[in-house]
Amino acid sequence: MKAKAIMIQGTASNAGKTLLAAGLCRIFRQEGYSVAPFKSQNMALNSYITREGLEMGRAQVMQAEACGLEPDVRMNPILLKPTSDHRSQVIVNGEVLETMDAAAYFHQKPSLLPHIQQAYEALAAEHDIIVLEGAGSPAEINLKEGDLVNMGMAKLAQAPVLLAGDIDRGGVFAALAGTMLLLNDDEKALVKGVIINKFRGDVDILRPGLAALESIIQKPVLGVVPYLDLCLDDEDSLTGRFAAGSNAPDPSALVDIAVLRLPRIANFTDFNALELLEGFTLRYVASPRDLGAPDLLLVPGSKNTMADLTWLRQSGLADAILRHAGANRPIIGVCGGFQMLGQKISDPYAVEEGGEMPGLGLLPHTTLFGPEKKRVQIEGTLSPVKGIFRELSGQPCRGYEIHMGRSDTGANLVQNGNVYGTYIHGFFDLPEVTRTIARALLKAKGLDCLEPRAVDMRAFKETQYDLLADALRRSLDLNAILNITEKGI
Repeated sequence: MKAKAIMIQGTASNAGKTLLAAGLCRIFRQEGYSVAPFKSQNMALNSYITREGLEMGRAQVMQAEACGLEPDVRMNPILLKPTSDHRSQVIVNGEVLETMDAAAYFHQKPSLLPHIQQAYEALAAEHDIIVLEGAGSPAEINLKEGDLVNMGMAKLAQAPVLLAGDIDRGGVFAALAGTMLLLNDDEKALVKGVIINKFRGDVDILRPGLAALESIIQKPVLGVVPYLDLCLDDEDSLTGRFAAGSNAPDPSALVDIAVLRLPRIANFTDFNALELLEGFTLRYVASPRDLGAPDLLLVPGSKNTMADLTWLRQSGLADAILRHAGANRPIIGVCGGFQMLGQKISDPYAVEEGGEMPGLGLLPHTTLFGPEKKRVQIEGTLSPVKGIFRELSGQPCRGYEIHMGRSDTGANLVQNGNVYGTYIHGFFDLPEVTRTIARALLKAKGLDCLEPRAVDMRAFKETQYDLLADALRRSLDLNAILNITEKGI
């Protein structure tokens, strides 16, 4: 029997669709349903490699975890990874199709519909409920023709829609009413209710506005969800981790960790485990002025390594990195960051910028970009290393590799002095690894009497999904949502 469906759409990007969908996934699972997430098209640089070696967006990985499922590329059949302001790498069913500009993709979209339909129908045949997520807003009237991700997908899946609006930034009533105004009559019929998201304050003060909104749009308000302070994977372009004011060193912190906020930063979720270390701060910086003298400098992944390496030099951060290394302070580069720390990057196939450029020269390897992307999960033990993190030698490692370039090293952790590099995303998620790094950083500051408590990220995220579900149970009309899901359109 084909699954029931429910879809979360939003008045804009960052309305909270991803977390609301994840919360419903966890609630339906708690209620005894077999449930799976689905987003037909995602644009993100935070991605994941499945057991089969296929690539999908991390938002749907997070939602799959909320469902208690192993991530499956069918949950996100189309992934767009921007390589510049005008071009994206298009990934279909987990494999690279090609890199194209917006106009070319617009013309390509109709040919992708069968892939989306096949992925959705396969999931729907295996589960009781599918929780779908839209993208951006369904009211983008210039994009309605050939829509694959909002109302077009709702019609394809026969999914009733819940429309979410973000009240934290203001204008939520206008956003919800305006969105409804711009929908066609058949699209309006799909919307079964609206949700006010990210509310701070007393709901009673909001009630007159809710009643007026219901009168205007002729749809019920199904709940007011509070602003939730949870630590779950978020969309790279929308994260609050990059907010102004979050990049200054905290003088009260025992250990200061800085991540370079590259223009095309990818998979910054790699560092979430470090945020949870007690007494440690982790901040994202985009200028030498903000960098200061962190105890650990992290160079993250990038969707365009060569362009971001050029940016590092133009911004002055490249020189800051070299000074940091010259002071014997530790640096860890991950994926694209690892490539930047090497001797040279060559791109004979013009995968990124073409040609070649020198790296920062802090690690001994060179990198060659080729036409094939490496996509593989990793599990094993770390290579022998020296320096401040020498106790990482032989530690377990688990994660995944996802990169176009190949580097001339056989080690999974490359090291020169106190500069380290790896291709492994998820490197810090194992508590053994994070604890070892934290212990070394504390010891370097004369705090070796303190024993850091690292978090098991898998167990921690389970508690976060339960907290999310609890919050939604308190703030949503869950019976109405269950009835909407059961009834369909």
